[in-house]
Amino acid sequence: MRQADDPYRIPRWGILSWLLLGLAPVAVAGQDDPGAMRYWSSALPAALALAYAVALRYPGRRVRFLWTLVAGLGALAYLRGGGAALFVFSLPQFWLLTPVVRRSIALSGAGALTTVAGGILRTGEPLTGDTVVTVAAFAASVLLGLSVHRTTARAEDRARRLAEDLEQTRAELAAAHRSQGAAAERDRLAREIHDTLAQGFAAIVALAEAARAGIDADPETSARQLRSIERTARENLAEARALVDGASPAGPSTGSVTLALRRTLDRFAEDTGLAVDADLSDVACERPVRIALLRCLQESLANVRKHAEATTVGVVLAPHPHGLELEITDDGRGFSVASATGFGLDGMRRRLAEFGGGLTVTSSPGDGTRLLVTLPSDTSGST
Repeated sequence: MRQADDPYRIPRWGILSWLLLGLAPVAVAGQDDPGAMRYWSSALPAALALAYAVALRYPGRRVRFLWTLVAGLGALAYLRGGGAALFVFSLPQFWLLTPVVRRSIALSGAGALTTVAGGILRTGEPLTGDTVVTVAAFAASVLLGLSVHRTTARAEDRARRLAEDLEQTRAELAAAHRSQGAAAERDRLAREIHDTLAQGFAAIVALAEAARAGIDADPETSARQLRSIERTARENLAEARALVDGASPAGPSTGSVTLALRRTLDRFAEDTGLAVDADLSDVACERPVRIALLRCLQESLANVRKHAEATTVGVVLAPHPHGLELEITDDGRGFSVASATGFGLDGMRRRLAEFGGGLTVTSSPGDGTRLLVTLPSDTSGST
């Protein structure tokens, strides 16, 4: 294992301080020692520096180096004075080279013991300045090391808890997004079913009732109504398949909505016999906007069929400087807008809101109804 893979990298200040302030002064001072002592005083620091380089490169050998350092401290304290100074500058290595607190205390304690023992063997005096400094430095290093370790452990614990909280928050946020997406999809499906299948079935029921009532008196009209029932049922089947498949309605991405609106109005006039007055400008818009306009018209006409008891329906589609407007009016019995309930109008509003548009409903009992669909200019354009 090389240092590049080592999670406990030694900071540069720890390396340089020991080499320059710990070993180098001992080697330089040893040049003044007499005879063979001078070679030993230089060779031991050099050997420790070499072993230190090996330990830095191969972290698995660091504990072995610390035991070598313990022996070297004792040997240098025995050979010459000043062993306490080298021990003081060596103390950070006992804490930096091993992350285990007990091992750091044990090894630094062994280093203090060999330093004191070497000094006593050299001088023969058990209590010297070097002894006092060595013991005091060891005690201070233990207190400082334990304090730093507790602070680091608390910081790591806080970081771990923060990471766990963050992960939990991410999981909750992802679950909320999934739930929100599922709710939005359910709402979309409910709206599509209401605006297509439900309206189609309602038309089929109304046409079937009319055909049954007039099958003897007016066979031709009943036959036409039966054909309309068949056509509506086929369209509902196609819509159901599209909903199951999750497919978008066929058609170009951008095109005119006028033709689809006019076909819907023609079918409505044919099925109900009501007069339809349509003024439809040729307006091009994106496919989702075309679908939204068509669904709004279909919902409005379904309400006219079921509730209005009208004789005439008017539809105006026109571009304006601020965007696009679709106006649908009838001369039916009207209703109180404030007390109106039901899925249809709310569904229209939600559908239009997706494009930044809106729906204005104007009606009162006995005065007919006016629906105004507005879409901003960035969703449509005229041709």
